[in-house]
Amino acid sequence: MHPRQDSPHDRATDEQWTTSVLRLLVVAAVGLALVIGPQLARGMLTAAWVLVAATAGYAVAQIVATWRGRPLLPPWLVTVVDGLLVVVGCAWTGGAASIMVAALPLVAIAAAVRGGAAAGRVGALLLGLAYTVAAVVGSDADVPVLERVLAGAWWTGFLVLVVVLVGVLVRLLERQARAAEAERALRTRLVATQRARLDGVRVVVHEFRTPVASLSALAADLAAGRLDGAARDRALTLLADHATHLGDMLDGLADLALTDGSPLGRVRDRAVPLAELADAVLDAAGVDPARRVASVRPADAAVRADPQRLRRLLTNLVENAARHGADAPVELVLRYDGGRLSAEVRDRGPGLPVGQEGIVTARGVALGERRGTAGLGLWIVEALVASMDGELTLLPRDGGGLLARLTLPLPPG
Repeated sequence: MHPRQDSPHDRATDEQWTTSVLRLLVVAAVGLALVIGPQLARGMLTAAWVLVAATAGYAVAQIVATWRGRPLLPPWLVTVVDGLLVVVGCAWTGGAASIMVAALPLVAIAAAVRGGAAAGRVGALLLGLAYTVAAVVGSDADVPVLERVLAGAWWTGFLVLVVVLVGVLVRLLERQARAAEAERALRTRLVATQRARLDGVRVVVHEFRTPVASLSALAADLAAGRLDGAARDRALTLLADHATHLGDMLDGLADLALTDGSPLGRVRDRAVPLAELADAVLDAAGVDPARRVASVRPADAAVRADPQRLRRLLTNLVENAARHGADAPVELVLRYDGGRLSAEVRDRGPGLPVGQEGIVTARGVALGERRGTAGLGLWIVEALVASMDGELTLLPRDGGGLLARLTLPLPPG
């Protein structure tokens, strides 16, 4: 289970909530200070309470706006208003001796976080200069002017240093976040690659079953002397075809180990006569000659494609039709026209339940008798079709059965 990734909107909302709550707490603290020590207002208690009330209303309005998801002011303007309120509060509550000076770093930090390092430093400098003016204007008459100016200069330097430190910490956190994100991405790629390799092993096991079973049966018939004449010649031809097909699949297995882990292997295009392809597919799928119906148009058509992929694709479809079609004929129709190969595999089996056309091509899903396929056949077909930029459609046939219609963009052979 992956950890939830916070979006920029979520992070901005969290920042707005935090600053809104802090603003309200600062206002409450100032109000408490005025209650405990009204002398802090230096004879302007009414004005000070007006400022506290206005700032409290502003803080509550910001909280409500954040809760509704509609910010009251742009972030930069919020920082400016916060800075002005704190500076005015400092001027009214003692200038250089004001307790509200403690809120200045909070405003400077907010400016640095919202605007970045450069904007934060400029904001801290301007905030410090504004406080210096407040210290000069708002301090008691018995405070020397030089002391007021020094207090303003000290706080200006302190605010700039705080912002610089915040910038360093922010950059450190960003580097750590990028490193964590890179680690998560690497882990995801490793998991995906491992899954692809496991899929590749399952595909190879599935694809080896049919030719190995056919080789075993042919070899047994030849060894027992049950074939002679044309049947023997046909068996020898099938043995050679199966050996070539197994060699192609072993090449794909080598690709699986050497490349990016795709279970489909590397593409090796060459000319593929469609008539020969139809015979090879029906033989490889083990369709009895009495059940097979093949049609190729034009009869001499050839395409340029990876013969191993094309044969695997069609063999899985024909094998699926033969397995579910009982003793009814299995039809394979190949047409080539205008740079597109269309293939139809028709059977008279039970067809598909309504709504299962897309589900049945998922990995691990098999309807009816599995016969050891682990539900991989049609998943392999769909993966191959996708890798060849084709389209596969499964449709019910009139009178019962299934029509698998395949179209592939292929150049002439």
